[in-house]
Amino acid sequence: MLASRLLSILMLLQTRGRLSARELASEFEVSVRTIHRDVDQLSAAGIPVYADRGRNGGFQLMDGYRTRLTGMTQSEAEALLLAGLPGPAAQLGLSDLLSAARLKLLAALPANWQGNAERIASRFHLDPVGWFRGDDPLPTLQTVAQAVWAERCLKVRYRNSGEMYLRRLGPLGLVLKGGVWYLVAQSGKAVRTYRVAQICEAEIADETFARPKNFDLAAHWQEAARAYEAGVFREQAEIKLSPRGMTLLSTFLAHL
Repeated sequence: MLASRLLSILMLLQTRGRLSARELASEFEVSVRTIHRDVDQLSAAGIPVYADRGRNGGFQLMDGYRTRLTGMTQSEAEALLLAGLPGPAAQLGLSDLLSAARLKLLAALPANWQGNAERIASRFHLDPVGWFRGDDPLPTLQTVAQAVWAERCLKVRYRNSGEMYLRRLGPLGLVLKGGVWYLVAQSGKAVRTYRVAQICEAEIADETFARPKNFDLAAHWQEAARAYEAGVFREQAEIKLSPRGMTLLSTFLAHL
């Protein structure tokens, strides 16, 4: 447990930069005193970690120091290979990058792990699209994704209920839900959700936008999805079906 925590502290300092003892203690659910002891052990092992005192102080690795040790376990490597969804990656224009990253990951694994890692791709396939529905046409998805990443304003023509609307949006994030891509974006002072397949044209503007400081995409989506489901019209109806109809209905509902 201690060795794992020491390695995790090293990885966090390498990826996030300066972190306070309190932040690290919260991350690992240990005391601040324990973090100080852990950092002392890292220093004793030759890791160039130093501390800055004061309100904005914390622990930090020496500039330019990088460790080649990833600490990745076999199970973690297999989970990463399983997590790569080729369909969504291709829609975002990342299929070549995903393939290259997968090859690099395999090359970095010990030889006795590579066979098991390769079996992941041959034995598990993740298909995020629901039954009886193909992929949405997404001519603007890559443009939208670029605007999200660059935090640039987005000018779109959006189709809704047969009407076309011009919108200037601050793109906050993309969400893939049940095989459907959605854009969460600022429109004026409101944060709204747009189905990407209904964005007929998209152009990245020159100016950036002020992203809300504490905006959490996952938390916002969870709340918005809950509100949408609660607002959907629900009513009860009684229908009569023959035994044959009941069988067909059960088969149909099983695929929804």
